[in-house]
Amino acid sequence: MSVTVPAPGSVSICLFTADLRLHDNPVLHAALRSGAQVVPLFVRDDGVRAAGFDVPNRRAFLADCLADLDAGLRERGGRLVLRSGDVVAEVCSVAAATGARAVHLAAGVSAYARRREERLRTALAAAGCALEVHDAVVTVVPPGAQVPQKSDHFAVFAPYFRRWQDTGVREVLRAPRAVSVPEGLGSDALPDRRKTAGLSPGLATGGEREGRRRLTSWLRGGLDAYEDDASALAGDATSRLSPHLHFGTLSATELCHRARAHPGPGGDAFVRQLAWRDFHHQVLAARPRTASADYRPRHDRWRRDEKEAQAWREGRTGYPVIDAAMRQLAHEGWMHGRARMLAASFLSKTLYLDWRIGARHFLDLLVDGDVANNQLNWQWVAGTGTDTRPNRVLNPVLQGKRHDPQGAYVRRWLPELAGLGGSAVHEPWKLPGPERARYDYPDPLIELPDAAARFKQARGLA
Repeated sequence: MSVTVPAPGSVSICLFTADLRLHDNPVLHAALRSGAQVVPLFVRDDGVRAAGFDVPNRRAFLADCLADLDAGLRERGGRLVLRSGDVVAEVCSVAAATGARAVHLAAGVSAYARRREERLRTALAAAGCALEVHDAVVTVVPPGAQVPQKSDHFAVFAPYFRRWQDTGVREVLRAPRAVSVPEGLGSDALPDRRKTAGLSPGLATGGEREGRRRLTSWLRGGLDAYEDDASALAGDATSRLSPHLHFGTLSATELCHRARAHPGPGGDAFVRQLAWRDFHHQVLAARPRTASADYRPRHDRWRRDEKEAQAWREGRTGYPVIDAAMRQLAHEGWMHGRARMLAASFLSKTLYLDWRIGARHFLDLLVDGDVANNQLNWQWVAGTGTDTRPNRVLNPVLQGKRHDPQGAYVRRWLPELAGLGGSAVHEPWKLPGPERARYDYPDPLIELPDAAARFKQARGLA
């Protein structure tokens, strides 16, 4: 089928990336304003696959998101155009076929996203087509919108947050009522999550409608208690909206407005978490090498022990709260925020293994895994990032007792310890010999005092 070519300049392209939504989407909004017809385009980018980010859990969640986006567009008279391959070649092909004179895209912060933008800009300019890059699509406040004197970014969260709070936030945009797409434009078939192998069994469902349903439910029943309960492992009072923020099925800007509309400590605490997300994006935008290199080198000489690293991945370290966290990750493709901190601290400071080992494993499984939040949170915990107390070590036993006092989280994910009651579940090695033998659970990989002494010596603190 041939493409019906409209009048020159009457078509624009909305290139979806991390903004797979119709509500509050400045990219789609601008594309609709600049052209009588719009091509809603998503490219399954070969570059993302080559970089190792096309993993099963995110691939399946993405399939849900694309199917839902296509359904929403069809309700408005349009459809999603899906292509696969090199993103620049595919966008230029669509632009040439439709006579488009503008491509609209959300600004990215990673080194790869920046290179993609420049390649697109150059190739499109040669074809007489403009690239329009839009800020405040993925984050609430655009990276670089606020900078301290004599620097291109904030390196400490507290002063950043003060400036962030004083920054104006754009208004939320409504979803379009109608979308007109040029006829005859070819599209790949939508992917199907059921055909994705290697998924975490408890992986959540993706898509804008599911994200908005979850948001509405959480605002009604979870936000008020967020400040008090967010760190409680068993209660799971977190929003679980991070996958939808990662894929852009929910707008961070809309979440900020809606949380602020609920006055109280819960809304304030959630807004602060959105600011932390923006903080990490502005660090990565200014220092793209921190995706793999230490932000603040500590001259670490990381240990190499694949056996210990694999025990950590499998949830067989001998420390129940760590093992519960790792098994939750394997089952759900998601992990409680407090549990992420504990698991990261254990690998990087208790075992003193390279933080990049843990960050890679998280990216292999986390449905919400993105470069800015994953890598820079790992660096924060490892002490190579922006933490102002880089040598703090989180004790897994004390943290387990504090955030899972009755052991419900541990017993949920470690059925082999289900018979242990109360806080005793956090120290099974203290059981008498015969009772200890009843539980198929490993001894600790290392004693905590020994680990602490090793870490202090390695960091030159002893």
